[in-house]
Amino acid sequence: MVIASRRWAAFVALVGVLAGSLASCGKNDHTPQPAGSTPKQLILRVATTDTVTSMDPAGPYEVGSRTLQANLYQTLLTMTPDKSTPVPDAADCQYDAPTTYTCSLKSGLTFPNGHALTSSDVKFSFDRMLRLKTPGGPASLFSTLASVSTPDELTAVFNLKKPDARLPYLLTTTAASILDEEFYPSAKLLNDKAMGSGPYQLTSYKPGQRAVLAKFKGYRGVRAAQNDGIELSLLRDSTALTQAVTTGKADVAVHGFAPSDLDKLRAGDQVQVVEADSAEIRFFAFQFKSATARKPAVRRAVAQLIDRPAIAKKAYGDHVTPLYSVIPPGFGGHVDAFRTEYKEPNKAAATAILRQGGITGPVTLTVGWTPTHYGPGAKAEALELKRQLEASGLFRVNLRSVEWPRYQQLAGAGAFDLYHAGWLPDYPDGDDYLAPFVRDGATYQDGYKSQTANKLMDQEIAEQNQLDREALLGNLQGVLANDAPVVPTWQGRSTVVAGKGVQNVAATLNPLSFLYFSPLQK
Repeated sequence: MVIASRRWAAFVALVGVLAGSLASCGKNDHTPQPAGSTPKQLILRVATTDTVTSMDPAGPYEVGSRTLQANLYQTLLTMTPDKSTPVPDAADCQYDAPTTYTCSLKSGLTFPNGHALTSSDVKFSFDRMLRLKTPGGPASLFSTLASVSTPDELTAVFNLKKPDARLPYLLTTTAASILDEEFYPSAKLLNDKAMGSGPYQLTSYKPGQRAVLAKFKGYRGVRAAQNDGIELSLLRDSTALTQAVTTGKADVAVHGFAPSDLDKLRAGDQVQVVEADSAEIRFFAFQFKSATARKPAVRRAVAQLIDRPAIAKKAYGDHVTPLYSVIPPGFGGHVDAFRTEYKEPNKAAATAILRQGGITGPVTLTVGWTPTHYGPGAKAEALELKRQLEASGLFRVNLRSVEWPRYQQLAGAGAFDLYHAGWLPDYPDGDDYLAPFVRDGATYQDGYKSQTANKLMDQEIAEQNQLDREALLGNLQGVLANDAPVVPTWQGRSTVVAGKGVQNVAATLNPLSFLYFSPLQK
């Protein structure tokens, strides 16, 4: 289980304001140098606790790998902080028909090794990804792609099996990175090297330790680097991360801060702490293999009782945001469906729901949670849910803790009535929050089936008009709130800590939790 217009509006507004304010604080300071001297390079040192498993976009793509890939490779389209829909990067793209999407490449694109970037490289990149089908990789995202054709060197045509309005968003992801077909083997991954046409090129890499990136001056897109390079250090824990950024060994630190360390950093005046809502969410999912969980009244009563602000405060010190729908704010079609359906936590309303379902005595629930995979707050969140449900007198809760990956197996087998889980979408579109629960054979195989939900999903995927599509997504969230196969609890925040002199920090944030290094200045 891993953890994709207000459509970004909340996120867009925050990033735009912060980025603008930070940019206005200083200049791109390449101080005039004496005649004949070499200007000093602007190299930013970034620290993280992320794990990088593959530099190859066809391979596994957890956040650490995505961060490097997003900065080393170019995609046909990309997302920018000031736009809620994809914009051109390597190409201009448009639908010529519901199942034909044509991308016209910019002329003169090259890779750092001097090779020309053409439509043949685009076709190679997609054909290779779909052929490799790497476990844990991104090939499944392009299930509706039949083929890529190349009428000429600057034109790539995506031929679809059926209409798919998600394609422009999918083409902004690292899964859609354009590779040099002369550099990459066609039948295996290349995990420790990179040859892309993105804002940076890889100059050195020590797995598990360090990656050094240099500005690629040949990049022609909307994310050109405002610095000369990045030195990325992979650290072990929050203590090391905090020490690096407070002692000046790192200009920027991201991913891995404990809430207590962040509180101390905010309270001090050594660094700047910049936050925005991220795409990561947490929820409790019902397993329909359980006779108890199959009862709509039980699911709806739990949804009626849950107090999200209390969870955010008691389990996470308000470092997360209460969430009232499966699609979080910042993604197209979001509506607060659970707030609309259940209003505020209410014991009397929950009692009425159970009675209408023919349930009069306290309901016994086995609730699963895992102590490591979802971080230190998972235990406190499970305990708070137990407290809330039992305080109503309507439920008796037995908590069961199991380490990952055994937890995954037990959750799928029906060992829990209800279990704690999380999701981070693969692409920046609301559809990717719904498919894991609605589709048969989806990521969360909990047994929930709804003809209404499936019909709405088919319609929103095929709908070309974005406003109409978002209305369908809103209706679908209403169905999920009424059926309550999952109960969302909170939306995460992306937090970057930087030295006082670092500029444009907010503009580095991406809702999918990885960082664009290009805007950073000092």
